[in-house]
Amino acid sequence: MKWFFVALVAVVILLHQDSWNWTDKTLVGGFMPIGLAYHGLYSCLAAITMALIVKFLWPAHLEDEEEYMTPGTVADSAADEAPATETAEAPAGA
Repeated sequence: MKWFFVALVAVVILLHQDSWNWTDKTLVGGFMPIGLAYHGLYSCLAAITMALIVKFLWPAHLEDEEEYMTPGTVADSAADEAPATETAEAPAGA
């Protein structure tokens, strides 16, 4: 599966080089240059590609919360020692 995503990223990188749209004056929807519309769709493709990579290739050991959230860890002790915020009182007679 890893090589599928390597190939997909390579295709996405190659699609970014859209030299065929540089001189095209076509407007999409009557107002948007074709190059801008292409890059809008390309950005969606890139985001979907990255979402798929994260979903299928993200290392599972990084999601093990028990390894990082055991009682007595630095994060827990820092939260216990956080100073309480004080509210400012209005001056007397104001």
